[in-house]
Amino acid sequence: MATSLRRLLLLLLLSAVAAAPGAVGGAVHDMLPEYGLPQGLLPDSVKSYSLSPSGEFEVELKAPCYVQFSDLVYYEKNIKGKLTYGKISDLSGIQAKKVFIWVSVSGIEAHPAAGTVEFKVGFLSETLPVSEFERIPVCKAKASCRGAAGLVAEGLRISEEFQQASENPVF
Repeated sequence: MATSLRRLLLLLLLSAVAAAPGAVGGAVHDMLPEYGLPQGLLPDSVKSYSLSPSGEFEVELKAPCYVQFSDLVYYEKNIKGKLTYGKISDLSGIQAKKVFIWVSVSGIEAHPAAGTVEFKVGFLSETLPVSEFERIPVCKAKASCRGAAGLVAEGLRISEEFQQASENPVF
């Protein structure tokens, strides 16, 4: 009888801990691979997070910020969604800059066999290599400022992207 009571108390304690907000950003980065997602989907400035038993989550960053992947990504201070294995749905709080416009990312899905991660924007999507998200990115308060050489290079990259987008529309 005493052993059963101890097991019940332990189970209740573990349930309470699982539902409690995470206090350390590293914990959420360690949790993502357990759900089949790369740890670098979230920046290094996680202040806290919570995950309900149904998979609904909320991540609070120290402040809104930018991260440069192959595209510039903006993270709001609060990010919400629903987490299931290999997938985040009903996502809010993350935007990506495509050419000259910002688009809201509404879902993320890992494709381990292909080594890719798919980012959904409404009914459209873009697939990127998982290698871009293996490291936890550093959050920056502003979008990167570039000198004249960087602006020229950015202009060339945008011209190439625009040409590719007109041939193969993604977003």
